[in-house]
Amino acid sequence: MSYAVRSGRAGSPTLLKEIQQAVWSVNASLPVANVRTLDEILSRSMAQTSFALVMLGIAAGVALVLGVVGVYGVLSYVATQRTREIGIRMALGAAARDVSRLFLRHGLILVAAGIAAGTIAAALLSRVMSALLFGVSALDPPTYIGVALGLTATALLASYLPAHRAARVDPAAALRWEA
Repeated sequence: MSYAVRSGRAGSPTLLKEIQQAVWSVNASLPVANVRTLDEILSRSMAQTSFALVMLGIAAGVALVLGVVGVYGVLSYVATQRTREIGIRMALGAAARDVSRLFLRHGLILVAAGIAAGTIAAALLSRVMSALLFGVSALDPPTYIGVALGLTATALLASYLPAHRAARVDPAAALRWEA
């Protein structure tokens, strides 16, 4: 049997002694055990959910880092493979910003495909995640939009370095370069 006691003095050492004496004045053989504050009960009940959310946060961070490294790696590889083409473009008068835009656009296409696939997967798996959400619907548009914008910004950052490097290619050196 459990009882709840409401008091402004919760957590004070004298309150527990007064409760014990009040219970024992009715029946001295009744044990008073497992005394906890409401905050302790709440923190214990939320511990598993909090742990799951921390683990999901860590997994999301690792996934973001892997995605950034993947976008950077793909664009670096493509820029290296297209060095001759870039040299020809620049020799024919293409501006460095045009070459940068070419690779940034390629990165955005990769990210758009990833965001589309991720949004579909997240919508399909929303029922699994709904048990961990409090006060937010599983198909919350601001969350989906915020995540998509954040991923796009991160991917643009990952695309910038290969695009910048491709734009600095010397046309004469690129035409002599053997793939």
